[in-house]
Amino acid sequence: MKIMIFSMNYAPELTGTGKFAGEMGSWFAARGHEVRAVTTPPYYPEWRIRSGYRKWWYSAEKINGVRVTRCPAWVPRHHSGLCRVLHFASFAASALPVLSWQSLTWRPDLLCVIKPPALALPGGLFAAALGGARSWIHIQDFDLEVGFELGLMKGVRLRRFVLAVENWFLRRFACATTISARMLEKLRSKGVSASRSALFPNWVDTDAIRPLTQPTEFRAALGIPPETVVALYSGNMGAKQGLESLTAAAHALKDERDIMFVLCGEGVARSQLEAAASDAANIRFLRLQPLEKLNALLNMADIHLLPQRASAADLVMPSKLGGILASGRPIVAAAHPDTGLAHALRGAGVIVPPEDAAAMADAVRALARAPEWRAALGRAARTRALAEWDRDLILEGLLRWLDGAPLNR
Repeated sequence: MKIMIFSMNYAPELTGTGKFAGEMGSWFAARGHEVRAVTTPPYYPEWRIRSGYRKWWYSAEKINGVRVTRCPAWVPRHHSGLCRVLHFASFAASALPVLSWQSLTWRPDLLCVIKPPALALPGGLFAAALGGARSWIHIQDFDLEVGFELGLMKGVRLRRFVLAVENWFLRRFACATTISARMLEKLRSKGVSASRSALFPNWVDTDAIRPLTQPTEFRAALGIPPETVVALYSGNMGAKQGLESLTAAAHALKDERDIMFVLCGEGVARSQLEAAASDAANIRFLRLQPLEKLNALLNMADIHLLPQRASAADLVMPSKLGGILASGRPIVAAAHPDTGLAHALRGAGVIVPPEDAAAMADAVRALARAPEWRAALGRAARTRALAEWDRDLILEGLLRWLDGAPLNR
């Protein structure tokens, strides 16, 4: 089968949509499918185009058997609603000629549009029709609704209009998938039928990410004694995560000398976090780590931290969750009890109210004092990862569903 992936983010990005789009393309190619990807130069989560990639012109490369065409996109330094729209629009505009030409000349069997951005939907549908491809929309998050909930876009009438247009485009795809059960409910509430929609969660390579019994290199590098309990946040440092609750929780536990907070990642909020933690002796920062060190990084933790804003509940599902579960460590997550994240962590972690730093601090303190409880939750997390988050099981199931899903809307 010929598969075209249209995604703003792709490998070698290490987090978020780019990580999963790249792994999916490589997995398809390794199983004999012809795969192409149309994307941008890598820029996430640092929000700057990496050295070695063209900023203002097109380029191509091959990654794990996938032909990747990179289209120029404007990457903003500031992250207002207007800047985000222009950022997404620049990619949608620059990619359309490439996507259309490849669809017309290469004629893929399946064209996968990965959302966000919503602005990619019209071009993806047009290119699929042009080349006679089956159109598939995969939703990593409902970016427009998140934008309104976080205040990046404002206005009741504007929201109503924008979401109505988005829903119209979503209903035009032959098939649709998304990454959590609650997000699937939302997708179907937008008029996408159950016969054309399915759950396609993010995944983890459970062989690459696995529990380790020995202390990892990161503790020594940060000067953290073996007996100290490490509470780790690893991932994007952006607006959706509510990361200020982490520094506030660390300040609340400043007198607990056997608990250390470690924050690892990149993003627009990192400088603010570092400023908030400038007088805290119990917080350490790490830069985003390469893929080959991810298992050691995750295993540094005694407790994983997963903050989230209440306004983003069930509009996103943290992409880092699979790796955290696979590492076999307990999780303190910020979520309301009836959300998809809370259901995904049931029995494998502690749920606290979103944006409640005191509750997060209390949960960290309680887990730090109870090693047997931590171990039990960690075993449950690993079991959950093997049963529900294994990469091969998820992607093989996706292919079976795509084979049986309706061909037309």
